[in-house]
Amino acid sequence: MTDPKAIQPSELDQLPDRDPEETAEWQASLDAVAKAAGPHRAAYLMRRTLERAEGAGIALPQLLETDYVNTIPTAAEPAVDGDEAMESRITAWNRWNAAAMVSRGSKYGVGGHIATFASAAWLYETGFNHFFRGKEGDGSGDQLYIQGHASPGIYARAFLDGRLTEAHLDNFRREAGGDGLPSYPHPRRLPWLWEFPTVSMGLGPISAIYQARFNRYLTSRGIKDLSNSHVWAFLGDGEMDEPESTTALTLASREGLDNLTFVVNCNLQRLDGPVRANFKIVQELEAQFRGAGWNVIKSLWGSAWDELFQLDTTGALVRRLREVPDAQVQTYQTRDAAYIREDFFGKDPALAEMAKLLSDDKIIECFQLSRGGHEARKVYAAYRAALSHTGAPTVILAQTVKGHTLGDGFASKNANHQMKKLSTDEFEAMRDRLELPIKDSDFVDGQVPYGHPGADSPEVRYLQERRAALGGPAPARRVHPVAPLPAPAEKAFTAFDKGSGSQNVATTMAFVRLVKDLVRDKETGKRWVPIVPDEARTFGMESLFPSLGIYSPKGQTYEPVDRDQLMYYKEAKNGQILNEGITEAGSMADFIAASTSYSTHGEPMIPFYIFYSMFGWQRTADQMWQLGDQLGRGFLVGATAGRTTLTGEGLQHADGHSPVIAATNPAALSYDPAFAYEIATIVKDGLRRMYGEAAPGEDQDVFYYLTVYNEPVQQPAKPSAAGIDEGILKGLYRFNTAESAGLTPAANAARIQLLGSGTAIHWALKAQRLLAEEWGVAADVWSATSWTELRRDALEADAALLRGEERVPYVRQALQGAEGPVLAVSDYMRQVPDQIAQWVEQDYSSLGADGFGLSETREAARRHFGVDAESIVVAALAQLARRGEVQATAVKEAREKYGL
Repeated sequence: MTDPKAIQPSELDQLPDRDPEETAEWQASLDAVAKAAGPHRAAYLMRRTLERAEGAGIALPQLLETDYVNTIPTAAEPAVDGDEAMESRITAWNRWNAAAMVSRGSKYGVGGHIATFASAAWLYETGFNHFFRGKEGDGSGDQLYIQGHASPGIYARAFLDGRLTEAHLDNFRREAGGDGLPSYPHPRRLPWLWEFPTVSMGLGPISAIYQARFNRYLTSRGIKDLSNSHVWAFLGDGEMDEPESTTALTLASREGLDNLTFVVNCNLQRLDGPVRANFKIVQELEAQFRGAGWNVIKSLWGSAWDELFQLDTTGALVRRLREVPDAQVQTYQTRDAAYIREDFFGKDPALAEMAKLLSDDKIIECFQLSRGGHEARKVYAAYRAALSHTGAPTVILAQTVKGHTLGDGFASKNANHQMKKLSTDEFEAMRDRLELPIKDSDFVDGQVPYGHPGADSPEVRYLQERRAALGGPAPARRVHPVAPLPAPAEKAFTAFDKGSGSQNVATTMAFVRLVKDLVRDKETGKRWVPIVPDEARTFGMESLFPSLGIYSPKGQTYEPVDRDQLMYYKEAKNGQILNEGITEAGSMADFIAASTSYSTHGEPMIPFYIFYSMFGWQRTADQMWQLGDQLGRGFLVGATAGRTTLTGEGLQHADGHSPVIAATNPAALSYDPAFAYEIATIVKDGLRRMYGEAAPGEDQDVFYYLTVYNEPVQQPAKPSAAGIDEGILKGLYRFNTAESAGLTPAANAARIQLLGSGTAIHWALKAQRLLAEEWGVAADVWSATSWTELRRDALEADAALLRGEERVPYVRQALQGAEGPVLAVSDYMRQVPDQIAQWVEQDYSSLGADGFGLSETREAARRHFGVDAESIVVAALAQLARRGEVQATAVKEAREKYGL
């Protein structure tokens, strides 16, 4: 056997070597350089060679890290197309007012963040003056994802622009009075300004990627040409720890989204301390993004560093910068020049000699003030390079100082994220530092004043002229005046009115059949956006593949293995389906982009996202909250729903609580339909409300959550009684009575009302028959399509009562006069039906599937949770026995009879 230690690297190489002698010469040359000039010189030559190969298009593994220097050298920086001095004055006003706003608000205890915008001010100002396209020009403009903690600076700029008043600034984080400003970017709270909510960290990055991708989707499908729209996402280096921040990086590069730029504010600090205390976050992010296929631009050092790099003839400075951990860089920010001379320069003889040529002021300027993210010229160069790059998205890693210009008490201090105000002395020092014309006498009773150069000042005129040239104010949200979408043909919605006959149809399949008909509609069919996370066949959607196509920017570059089949896997550049792979977070980001297209692009789209119900709200509830904040519209469909319907899958697949989580979202209209005709009624009304003619006082900015099941059952015909549609939409209607079910109970029979939702209504119907035939009890069965909507209506009635208005909750109206107690049952935990308990006048009890799910047959699972028909019978008899309407012994007899 060959000794492994004796195997040479070349022997492990599977690539054939056509000229081993030439290879040996190259290796010998490298050895000679390392021996003669040292390993640092050898490493330098190797990096430069790899960079040359990459630039020449030679196929080599990518170099994941570059030196800790600016990607764009000073000599290659383009001139800034504007007045840098004027922009500096504008930035100074914005810095001042952002700090003043938060400090003035601190007396109310409402909080706020100062340090983040202080570090990022130039990243935003350069964009607003030169790059961010507004919505009043051609197309849709750019989409801006603003870092949430920087919101005071954005408000400050809007104040300078005349879009906000002092009253607005004084009500920062105090919204109840009417003129308040939300803490962070919240479109629902400030819908004319904010377009995208971002402060739930990590959701901004993934949403920006899928927004850029959705822009390409709309262009490819011929809905709207968005080739001139660019997506900018401003992020924090600490935020990049969130898994959602990086989960879709390869999607962006794989699809060549060069309409997307990430700007990561690398101030090296997270909320409580350094992002990478013992490491270098910039280098880590560079490797991560380059490895994912992104174009990376580093803007680390300001122009004061040019002299130092010119003095670095040995590479010692670059090596030292690469090895110093971030926490030590933060320490340099707070120490004197002598400390920096000893700790930074004193580690290398060549650096010690360099330090002798530098004054203390120069050292302090470089290490405490001069950063790439703090200079307009550096930021401008990075942005221009990002927009010039084609074929891949770009990330700009801009190094800054958290708390920059706020004074020594703030800059780089670990606690600056929680620091909410400056003292009067600190503000006066900041004023002098920024050279602002604010007098000491302007500080009244110790309160810092707002500053404004005047509505007709050169600064404001410049700001407004730059924005006018770029297409109007930014950020801005616009809801374009578009005509309501025409209602689809009635035929699609009435297809199940007569039931399914002898055919068994699951409600999942009923929903898919409805969608198949709706996407064929000549007027609105193209606006449907089917979204599925790699489970289309599970939900019976494969028939949509050949007819609608799966969106792919490359089309279909292969022959699908099932090409000879009717329902083959078809990808197309203009495909309509977004088949995302196994990513619920990505699918939700798709849904958010599509559901807000009516405002972002003036093109209403109708997304439906169908998913395993367990993997919707449980995994991505934060994104669903973001969806509500962003005022999205569409249909979320939790398929294979319920705790007992998904046979065999077990604990982590058995959903018994998604309606509970959905009920916490005020924008979500949550329905648990039992029958196909109910689904059609709900979807029809949802289209009317969200995309058609909404009724007076009806909020259009809602989305629907429907739970549908994979259990095939006979679908009944739609009852012809009056008020059925109203009951379906409001959440409750009587499906049948014991008499209409043909059970002919005795005239004096005890009676009970059985309320069931979703698949549970079938157990209730079986229990209805058992109660009549075996126990002489009459039961009426009600379909509870939405426990949540019933509760919300009742809460509104309670609120009206406090205002002195008399209003009866719908659930009480519906059940008025119904005889006997009420027993509610669902395939979810009892908390779901118990939402309405306090408004039901009759005696109320419930059954549900509380606890963890398990792998079993449906029948055994339902018996385990005590929700099957026999369990309902026993519970009903127990409820009636407590009222003295049946013999107490009947409960024991039933329990023994059914083996409970």
